[in-house]
Amino acid sequence: MIHSLRFTCVLDTNVIYPIDIRDLLFWFASYDLFTPKWSKHIFSEWENVMKRKKIPDEEIKKRISKAQRAFPDALVENYETLVASLTLPDEKDRHVLAAAIKTNANVIVTNNIKDFPNDYLSSFGLTAKTADDFLTDTIDLNNELAVEAFRALVLNRTNPNLDEFEILDRFRKNGLGDTANYLHALL
Repeated sequence: MIHSLRFTCVLDTNVIYPIDIRDLLFWFASYDLFTPKWSKHIFSEWENVMKRKKIPDEEIKKRISKAQRAFPDALVENYETLVASLTLPDEKDRHVLAAAIKTNANVIVTNNIKDFPNDYLSSFGLTAKTADDFLTDTIDLNNELAVEAFRALVLNRTNPNLDEFEILDRFRKNGLGDTANYLHALL
């Protein structure tokens, strides 16, 4: 069996903000299916998105603090000097790539695939995957543990309190169709 804890992924803001995607990523990470990484830039963007969505400041602080406590080693530091030397279609994404290079990540999990050209990323030993592709690959590596993590997510979800199939439907609505179908087939 591949020990996926060594599999390191930088999570872009657009996969951390949607609560259903974040929940599944974080539960998979808490079950050691992969090692999550992010930067202060990514968390700053996440905070800004939450503010734009009118999420109360207390809730924003709670979400960020919870993520930091759950994964105390996830913060990538000292990547800023790399940013200016990188070339991406959207300059605002360079900090994500810089963090990935600095932490020797394997994958950038982002739903903005077009902003991370594979040929350029491969020169750094990286690939970019959508959350749906990454999660289905992760399930492939360890079906049993992935289902266990998903069931823990379901049991710990209280607001709203939903069953497995209702949560799978939410995943589908959030762009995780393949992931939801794969988990559904394993239940």
